[in-house]
Amino acid sequence: MSRFTHAGRVRQVIDIPDELIARHKRYGGEAGRAFIAELPERAARFLERWELRPDGPSMDGRCALVLPVLRADGTRAALKLQDVDEETVGEPVALRVWNGDGAVRLLESDDETGTLLLERLDSERLLARLPDSRQATVVVARLLARLTAVQAPAGLRRLGDIAVSLVNRTATALPRVPSPAERRLLADCAAAVREVVGEPGDRLLHWDLHFENVLASGRAPWLAIDPKPLAGDPGFDLFPALWNRFDADEVRWRFDAMTEVLGLDRDRAHAWTLGRVLQNSLWQIEEGRPPVPAHLEIARRLRDGMT
Repeated sequence: MSRFTHAGRVRQVIDIPDELIARHKRYGGEAGRAFIAELPERAARFLERWELRPDGPSMDGRCALVLPVLRADGTRAALKLQDVDEETVGEPVALRVWNGDGAVRLLESDDETGTLLLERLDSERLLARLPDSRQATVVVARLLARLTAVQAPAGLRRLGDIAVSLVNRTATALPRVPSPAERRLLADCAAAVREVVGEPGDRLLHWDLHFENVLASGRAPWLAIDPKPLAGDPGFDLFPALWNRFDADEVRWRFDAMTEVLGLDRDRAHAWTLGRVLQNSLWQIEEGRPPVPAHLEIARRLRDGMT
């Protein structure tokens, strides 16, 4: 842990996990280093602005630092410090729309910095630790059914735009894949997206609801955290629960269970799930890395199961 001290009206020692520092320096470059360097001052500023007191050791997600805090009235909360990008900019928008129904409740937010004050959930009780992965899958499906029941507000990323980009980028990316079988599989994914690109949907999607983004709460058994919202078809939201705690033999069961709980058209959900595989694979290919084998296996199992 690296330790930083900020002196002023608010004096606070902040622990920034080494893993978070390394990720921002590796993937964020100069901007990532600047974010880490500015964290102590930013934390102190919002502790003072929102009248918060530290209440335990810091925690980190993939990109954010989370500080357990107490509000002026003694309410337990969590201060989330993160960068603003095309994914995180919509987080407070979505959380306001959901208003605690199936998701963590937003208490305060600052649009300029992306800083959020959230209700505090039980970080020791993650859905990922539930022994039965099928039970965990159903929990995710039920949360998605609630979250995607509402129309997305204006201004969010739109699945229609993402889908068009995926189709357009495929032709350039495929020649960079050495394996003929993998090229055919990704071409099939692109073909599936072409079938549904004209009807991308308008529901409010979480985009990243896997088992590790679900925590227990005193007011509800399970609540979603860390949305990267967009407007689109709920079928695009199934993929994270297929690859998290990946088990090839469970892919079809999880897909069928989620489509049933959400009441989705299986063909459309199938196409949009292949779209998620294509999205992740294009990111890998464009960065000079091979597609993730588990992602390709998900596509293979779904493609072969639908024929």
